Amino acid sequence: MKNAEKKDATCEQELTAIRDSLEVLGGKWKLRIMRHLNNHINENNTFKKMQREIEGISAKMLSKELQELEINLLVTRTVMDTRPVTVCYAITEYGMSVFPVTESLVEWGLNHREQIK
Repeated sequence: MKNAEKKDATCEQELTAIRDSLEVLGGKWKLRIMRHLNNHINENNTFKKMQREIEGISAKMLSKELQELEINLLVTRTVMDTRPVTVCYAITEYGMSVFPVTESLVEWGLNHREQIK
């Protein structure tokens, strides 16, 4: 967000916005799940596929995080008409608005890793 777009926000409003953002996107897994879905946007992102490809995440944690992302309108859940039942996940249009944030975090993280070597 450019300074001109948020110039009317008070310091308190900015801190509240940061808190809200971290509540929705914070933790070890949510942004990683979002990046995974974005990187595999034209694929069927089934629960099992995501669990295999997001290294270290448990089924319980993946389920919890996907539910929270769905509640916050960032991810959709689609139950496929298959036997056994398959559930696929995708990023919503609103969820795509997170990616400028993640791009900045990736860039900062790469630079930070270089700085501390």
